[in-house]
Amino acid sequence: MCSNPRSEMGSPGRSWLRRPWSLRARLLVGQVVLLAVVCAGIGVATELALQQFLTSRLDSQLIDVVQRTAHDVTWDPGPPPGDPPMGPVTGPGPEFLGRPGQPIGTIGAVVENGRVITGGELNSSSSREPLSDTASAAMAAVPVGANPTTRAIGGMGSYRMIAEYNQSGEIIVIGMPLADVQATLIRLALVLVAVTVVALVAAASVGMLIVHRALTPLNRVADTADRVADLRLDRGEVTLPVRVPAADATPRTEVGRLGSALNRMLDHITEALGARQASETRVRQFLADASHELRTPLTAIRGYAELAQRNRDEVPAVVAHALGRVESETGRMTHLLEDMLLLARLDSGRPLEQQPVDLSRLTVDAVSDAHAAGPDHRWNLDLPADPVVVAGDGARLHQVLSNLLANARTHTGPGTSVTTALTADASGGAVWRVIDDGPGIPAALQPEIFERFARGDSSRSRRTGSTGLGLAIVAAVVKAHGGTIEVDSVPGNTEFTVRLPGPLHTAAS
Repeated sequence: MCSNPRSEMGSPGRSWLRRPWSLRARLLVGQVVLLAVVCAGIGVATELALQQFLTSRLDSQLIDVVQRTAHDVTWDPGPPPGDPPMGPVTGPGPEFLGRPGQPIGTIGAVVENGRVITGGELNSSSSREPLSDTASAAMAAVPVGANPTTRAIGGMGSYRMIAEYNQSGEIIVIGMPLADVQATLIRLALVLVAVTVVALVAAASVGMLIVHRALTPLNRVADTADRVADLRLDRGEVTLPVRVPAADATPRTEVGRLGSALNRMLDHITEALGARQASETRVRQFLADASHELRTPLTAIRGYAELAQRNRDEVPAVVAHALGRVESETGRMTHLLEDMLLLARLDSGRPLEQQPVDLSRLTVDAVSDAHAAGPDHRWNLDLPADPVVVAGDGARLHQVLSNLLANARTHTGPGTSVTTALTADASGGAVWRVIDDGPGIPAALQPEIFERFARGDSSRSRRTGSTGLGLAIVAAVVKAHGGTIEVDSVPGNTEFTVRLPGPLHTAAS
């Protein structure tokens, strides 16, 4: 059963709703929404209060008309004193609709046995019109003596109606239209909507300015954090020149507390970096001094061992074997000291030589040396037609390729094919690739393969004389030349890629 892709991906038009909003947007939207809710609440309350007031006033008028109609039997249809004479209100319907003071649109009926006997509506020309069947049915259903009720009449609108007995015992029903009340409520609603829209626009405009001013210190703190994040602390930086301005680091405000905390954190980081730098400097100096001082006694030990080896036929076999092991281990320790001394020099930032180096010839020499050291491997060479020349230290670059080839020879079995390829890139630099089809490098070891003393198999490395510094020296020398090195390894294909800049490059200090 497959799922619907659209349901998994969601609607593209609503993707912006799922994106995280900035604090500025959340504050502004929250302010506008809160104001809109308040305005809506005030509008609804005003509408309800006005509706109740107007309806109550209409009910009072309706009750007054019903009381006068039901209990006044001395009505004279003549005009009031001082008014010009006017003819009687004519038309169908009860006579009380023609009394003075009846509002236009009033409807009235006389009901008997649940049926309208006579009914009519007072129109705008002060004449009566007959009621429709729908209006008659609505008026006949009004209970006698109850409070005014609202009845909707199809085609005529809503009316407030009340029924009462007159002095003759007849049931009279009078209704007044709610059209004026509804029109007033509609006009008020339109006014409230217009005022709300204007208020929201004004609040959004002013709110943008207020939020912008309020968040300006926070933006400056964020800018400071961004500048700190861009510093390359791995290069030995011990002084952080970036700090939050004092005006934004006052503890009296929330943003000030954040700025003050960031400044304290930067001070602690500076102290920690200084302590780390001092510790690393002492360690590097110790390694350099120790490597330099140990070279002299090791040279003496190796010399005496070689001297004793000349007369090995005159000493017992056990002593001769021991002298051979002393000479071998002395050579291994001397090689280790040379590697450590080189790393100490590179760590101290000593510049390398900058001379034109023919990498094509250097590659041929390094592969020839590897072939002599590992005749059981298949050594392949891929060179361009034209020589590839870069600026650098020829001896150290030769050491880079030699270490990579030695690494391939040491960690692969006999019969492994090792290919060394050299190409020139478009920027005038060079690219070395050392590829073998051996068992590969474990994935867990690849992230730290260029670290010092990193070994995939400690027992095998020690047996074959590896110190665990070969690839660390490769990475350090390549970095000192301003290049990069990468490794990509899977079972059956391991590839080291070294990229060196062009001849005009100045070596990094």
